[in-house]
Amino acid sequence: MPGLMVQGTTSDAGKSTLVTGLCRALVRRGLRVAPFKPQNMALNSAVTADGGEIGRAQAVQARACGLEPRVDMNPILLKPTSVTGSQVIVHGRAVADMDARAYHAAKPRFLPVALESYRRLEAEFDLVLVEGAGSPAEINLRDNDLANMGFARAADLPVILVGDIERGGVFAQLHGTLALLEADDRARVRGLVVNRFRGDPALLEPGLRWLEARDGVPVLGVLPFLPDLHLEAEDSLALERPQGRGAGLSVVVPRLPRLANHTDLDPLRLHPRVDLTLAEPGRPLPPADLVILPGSKNVRADLAFLRTQGWDRDLARHLRHGGRVLGICGGLQMLGRRIDDPLGVEGPPGSAEGLGWLDLETTLARDKTLRRVAGHLCLPGEAPLRGYEIHAGVSRGVALAQPAAILDGRPDGARSPDGQILATYCHGLFDHPQALAALLAWAGLDAPEPVDVEALRETAIERLADAVERHLDWERLAPLARLQA
Repeated sequence: MPGLMVQGTTSDAGKSTLVTGLCRALVRRGLRVAPFKPQNMALNSAVTADGGEIGRAQAVQARACGLEPRVDMNPILLKPTSVTGSQVIVHGRAVADMDARAYHAAKPRFLPVALESYRRLEAEFDLVLVEGAGSPAEINLRDNDLANMGFARAADLPVILVGDIERGGVFAQLHGTLALLEADDRARVRGLVVNRFRGDPALLEPGLRWLEARDGVPVLGVLPFLPDLHLEAEDSLALERPQGRGAGLSVVVPRLPRLANHTDLDPLRLHPRVDLTLAEPGRPLPPADLVILPGSKNVRADLAFLRTQGWDRDLARHLRHGGRVLGICGGLQMLGRRIDDPLGVEGPPGSAEGLGWLDLETTLARDKTLRRVAGHLCLPGEAPLRGYEIHAGVSRGVALAQPAAILDGRPDGARSPDGQILATYCHGLFDHPQALAALLAWAGLDAPEPVDVEALRETAIERLADAVERHLDWERLAPLARLQA
């Protein structure tokens, strides 16, 4: 049975959410479904059970299918390290660092890699739902494309095109995208979907009928805007959406250029007594109870950026006034005395002086640590903790003798002697309700109630599936994937 591909008019148009909703809706109907994205570019990634690295959205979609994530679901992942360069991850492992031009030239040799993974999934499942990347109308990238129509041609897939009405101009998005496609690619588009609509769908009818008459492609449905939809995002555009859900504990996160795995912050966004603020460049860090130094794909460059903003001085003042600081992965490395990159893993070879608040040093290595972990926090109550590690650094120093956590029986991270600083290599450390409550209590929140983030994510998937069931035209959709209506 062939797959079905979802492409979008823009980044963040709703490709990931539509695929997630379709995955759960089709699983409800008794089908064995798997998600797939041939090429992804994201600084938010997930660790598979076998220690590989894939895009976050495919891990969420796997959950919607009732599956464990696997590297075949996202065989090629690009993690930007600079404005023009990325780490290239193939089948879960980093294989090279390339600038944009070199990667574009190398795409022909990566297309067979993506097809190999797709064919394995196709042979095992009833249906593979394929997600595109960006837009198929990026005509400057049409040659050697493997993210959108290039892959659709190679795997012979029908395509659904989704546009985001929340941005405005959805008719221009959809019609313009179709107009820019070559004839054989345009023929692959078998349906259109409008995403994030607020209001009365009847008001859209004249425009939808115009689209169908003008372009000859049926409109499969109009998906409503779903407020407070809590899904993990892989795109940095998610950071543009408002934060801050209530008073109680104020948390500030410096917005670093290569901030990675910002899904670590989702439980704080969702907590009713946490006010989360992303500090923008050009402004001092605002007063807060807790400052979080997040993960980074280029630690030395982000540390240099932090200093140019004067945020190191703001952090020193924050600590003098009794505030707490939490470092996660790259944030842990910044808090130490020194970061050495002799092999040029994250840029030109060299070293950088750390912030110096933890007595440890980090050396970056070629081999990346990728693993899921579980254990407990070294805080009162020893709250259970689970998460994952993705880092190239190895840290050493006396600060590690007072760990932040015990993970899989070994010490992880560090706590400062005065208790104001806690640092860990564990991503996802807020996901366990008890760990979240313990960390918020350490940061100064009185009697923090636990929030079950996993339950909220499951509820979000169910809401998406309900919307897909209710608002898509299944009689038109079913033949695209050879399903019974």
